[in-house]
Amino acid sequence: MKSEQAKHKNNLRRQETISGLLFVSPMMIGLIVLTLLPIIATFVLSLADWNFVQGFKGITWVGLDNFTRLFREETFHISMRNNLIFLLTVPAYLAVSMALAILINKYVYMKSYFKVAFFMPYISSVVAVAIVWQVLFHPSSGPVNQFLMSIGIDNPPKWIADPNFALISVMMISVWISIGYNMIVYMAGLQSIPKDLYEAADIDGASSWVQLRHITIPMLSPTTFFLLITGVISSFKAFDLIAVMTAGGPMRSTSMLVWYLYDEAFVSLRVGYASSIAVVLFGCVLIITGIQWLAQKKWVNY
Repeated sequence: MKSEQAKHKNNLRRQETISGLLFVSPMMIGLIVLTLLPIIATFVLSLADWNFVQGFKGITWVGLDNFTRLFREETFHISMRNNLIFLLTVPAYLAVSMALAILINKYVYMKSYFKVAFFMPYISSVVAVAIVWQVLFHPSSGPVNQFLMSIGIDNPPKWIADPNFALISVMMISVWISIGYNMIVYMAGLQSIPKDLYEAADIDGASSWVQLRHITIPMLSPTTFFLLITGVISSFKAFDLIAVMTAGGPMRSTSMLVWYLYDEAFVSLRVGYASSIAVVLFGCVLIITGIQWLAQKKWVNY
């Protein structure tokens, strides 16, 4: 009798396992085909010299030559430097987003209107946003420079047409786009802070600044950590704005790793070399994320 019950339980477990595998198989197949296999192929092709127009017969294995040539290439150094500078947009829009979230959450009525207003740039088409900012930043007839000349600035910057200001211009647009999403997440984080903490602080006579410093910011640290991780990863993937607005120019001043990778893979058709750029990009993101993960133990309060 016991053996029959044990067999019945085993059959049920087997059926549940098979059913579970069938339910998750579409997602697993998509993950393997669309994510894992391309990652493996990238690492493999980084060791080869291949023009995909020639087919698989055109693959020539070169070992680490792609990486050797990559680290000697001036364009790679410029793209890496630009990417590291572009990282400064992350703390910039996090600080602005947190400040706006706190102000709107505490002092502003019609919160829903401001949420939608700040969130619109994030959900708008990047191409449309980029074209609008191209018009705004036009060197001679753009509204930005027209305004600057009207207040007495005779030679305003040429913005995206000037190698000295092009990257700064793209960074400002990126900050403007990203504020809405981060502000919404911060406002959700503010809702999760227990009101008892603020009531106790009020009873103790703590000022608004003290409450902000010792309650709000520490309690928002998990939210900040999440946005910091995702923001850094997104900054290394910056491509769409650059592709529409500057195409890496002028004079490679806005060239970044993903744009450099795209240019090598789909313009120069050097897939092996482009794969080595992707591997370096993967390594950079992995190292920075690892450092953030280790450092969060000292400043993130759960």
